Amino acid sequence: MDLHEQIKKLEKVRKDNTNKVLTMYLNTDPSDPEQQGGEWKIHFKNGMRNFEQYLEEDNNKEELKNFQQVRQKVEKFVRGNEQNFRKGIVLFATADEDIWFAYRVQMRVKTEFYWQETPKLEQLKAMYEAFPKSGVILVQQDHVKVIEAELGEIQDTTHYNLDIDTDKWRQFAGPHKADASMGKGGKGLQQDNFKDRYEANKHRWYKSIAPKLDKLAKDHEWEKIYVVGEADASHNVEAQMNKSVDNVIQKNMLDHEESRVLEEVFA
Repeated sequence: MDLHEQIKKLEKVRKDNTNKVLTMYLNTDPSDPEQQGGEWKIHFKNGMRNFEQYLEEDNNKEELKNFQQVRQKVEKFVRGNEQNFRKGIVLFATADEDIWFAYRVQMRVKTEFYWQETPKLEQLKAMYEAFPKSGVILVQQDHVKVIEAELGEIQDTTHYNLDIDTDKWRQFAGPHKADASMGKGGKGLQQDNFKDRYEANKHRWYKSIAPKLDKLAKDHEWEKIYVVGEADASHNVEAQMNKSVDNVIQKNMLDHEESRVLEEVFA
């Protein structure tokens, strides 16, 4: 999802008096002390019921009909995703289905409900400003992993290993393998010689992968770039990239859980 483009589209939405936009920010974070009893269900039920009661009292049949259509769709979404909730839900919807934006986010939101002519975007914009589309580059000598994230959520991962027989970086799927770059010379010999080879060739090796990282950043329109690794490797990667790096974190985290990496980067 290109959230930046979605926000720009939502900013242009203007509905009429009866066909309004439902905005819902719902805190579903199970680690929140105020959510230990599943209180989000009560907040959700009350939020929907309060709008419907108000429209019934206002005797606006057309608007009430539109809201009830939206409510059915939203309740179906909530029921269908209840077992896979993260920390929050951000949702915008209209009865004519011109607008349907429903996103489970890995960050806590403040529960809010709105039924008005325009979507209420302040919370979403603040979340995106704090966690824009970003590339997190983890480097450990002859291994590089790239995590693409948005709103604190992992969108994709890309892995590279250096083949020391060819001095070329190979992209592959799955977790990195400790001996993936051993080449044909045998693990023991490679381990004995790798340190010397790394010191002699590290600038050239990182220079050869930098264009791949720059291309990822350009093609995927990263707004922020972070490099994570031990001081020598991380600063070498930063120096070889043409794209500006927003922050270098001098920690070896290539083997850490990706969610833990994001917590460290966006702390």
